[in-house]
Amino acid sequence: MNIFSEFSERVKVALNELGLETTDAQPLNLSKVTVESPRDPAHGDLATNAAMVLSKQVGAKPRDLAERLAQVLRADPDITEVEVAGPGFINLRLAPVVYHRVLASVLALGPDFGRSTMGAGRKTNVEYVSANPTGPMHVGHTRGAVVGDALANVLAHAGYDVTREYYINDAGSQIDTLARSVFLRYREALGEDIGEIPAGLYPGDYLQPVGAKLKDLHGDALTGMDEAAWMPIVKDIALDMMMDMIRADLARLNVHHDVFFSERSLHASAGNAPSKIDEMLETLRVRDLVYEGTLPPPKGQVPDDWEDREQTLFRASDFGDDTDRALKKSDGSYTYFAADVAYFQDKFQRGFDETIFVLGADHSGYAKRLQAVGEAISGGKTEVVVRFCQLVKLFRGGEPVKMSKRSGDFVTLRDVVEEVGRDPVRFMMLYRKSDAPLDFDFQKVTEQSKDNPVFYVQYGHARCHSVLRQAAAELPDLIQDPAALSAADMSVLVDSGELELIAKLAVWPKMVEAAAETHEPHRIAFYLHDLASSLHGHWNRGKELPQLRFINTNNTTLTLARLALVRAVSLVLASGLALLGVDAPEEMR
Repeated sequence: MNIFSEFSERVKVALNELGLETTDAQPLNLSKVTVESPRDPAHGDLATNAAMVLSKQVGAKPRDLAERLAQVLRADPDITEVEVAGPGFINLRLAPVVYHRVLASVLALGPDFGRSTMGAGRKTNVEYVSANPTGPMHVGHTRGAVVGDALANVLAHAGYDVTREYYINDAGSQIDTLARSVFLRYREALGEDIGEIPAGLYPGDYLQPVGAKLKDLHGDALTGMDEAAWMPIVKDIALDMMMDMIRADLARLNVHHDVFFSERSLHASAGNAPSKIDEMLETLRVRDLVYEGTLPPPKGQVPDDWEDREQTLFRASDFGDDTDRALKKSDGSYTYFAADVAYFQDKFQRGFDETIFVLGADHSGYAKRLQAVGEAISGGKTEVVVRFCQLVKLFRGGEPVKMSKRSGDFVTLRDVVEEVGRDPVRFMMLYRKSDAPLDFDFQKVTEQSKDNPVFYVQYGHARCHSVLRQAAAELPDLIQDPAALSAADMSVLVDSGELELIAKLAVWPKMVEAAAETHEPHRIAFYLHDLASSLHGHWNRGKELPQLRFINTNNTTLTLARLALVRAVSLVLASGLALLGVDAPEEMR
């Protein structure tokens, strides 16, 4: 049961009863009519903007139209109060029976309460992490991994057909650098004193096992080859082992992708057959979306691959980008951007209606160019969404933890998960909007206190199960299986704290849809903290007022209804934590 959808329909039925006619004799457009929670809960349970958005269509003053609509809504038995506020907003207060039906719906649907058909099977590709396969994942990758994974979970829960994808940047100069770094470790494995790692190579000890693997497979045979001969051999082994390490790191976070897409596959061609990049370029030529020309140097720092010569350029500025983009250099080689365009074309050919890119803050300039590519390649048929994850600053007891990826002395994803556990990492990476910087304190995220959001929410779920266990011990004859809880007399739940809890539960279906629509999984974390706060607050009231306690051994009817409420809260907390990829423990010590 989604009370927002239900009462939105009731508002539209009420509008039809008014027999409104538009000034231009066109059908009334109700697409912008919404029913939301008021900003201030003191104003009511729901609010609608109907009069505000329709007044111009029907040639009436918003407040006059609101008064007419309010009169019709007052006849609804599920609405106890209708108030016209400000210039024409309408606030509604609902009868308790509405919330009793919500509670029954939560219990009947269980984990499926809040599941939506909003996505209608829309094919959606979420690409996230996509770190260069040159070393272990560091804490900066962690945030993108968690945000992308949670977003994919939310979209699937909202009815989208989701594919989770990782783009392997296994082509380009960084892979050559990786191979040369590994070859040095291979020589080391053969007993050679390699001394200090030269500048420009990857110095981390994580490459030593790769060198040892090459020794086991090839002995000292590679030392007799020139670079052109050993390079492809070393690349393949290094990439395989790096990706195995990355997959293992992601698994520690419970992040699993459906597709690992290789950039090298875009460049590959068999015999005289064109590569996927060649095919992309030909597609754009046929549609007159490329031309031969030069580009002015970019403002600020000039990139290494910029050249003041005629190149093959994509008409990106025709599709909203700041400038046209080079696809092929003057020497005939492709740019990095060419692979990006070919990659999007591959996604389009796979039939995705929506492609979402979760990128690090260092890619902040990519949004317009990716959207331009999407518009050009798909003709506007595929929506392109780009979300950025800002930097994570690490602290331990308030003191900064330094990291430096290039030096080889950096904090890895594995380090963080092993020290504090998967759940605190995932929850805290989502407990702030992704495009805002995040401070992560190793000490604070493991505190067992209300100041630690993940503990506070998980403890809420555990508290629910503690109440249910306590009830079974104190009232062993009281049946509290799902059927009995669903059949409880909900009408006895009339306390403001109880109704507030149910009202919070009623928001859950809309919260899932809002998080999916805005591509903001942090909304789920905020909601869960809010729900847990209401639970803990009501539980604390029971310490002061015994008549409000969940268990009343002298009134089994009331107890059963309150246990139904507790069970419903636990179901929604567990459902929300699952979307975040966080466990919902039934007991915490």
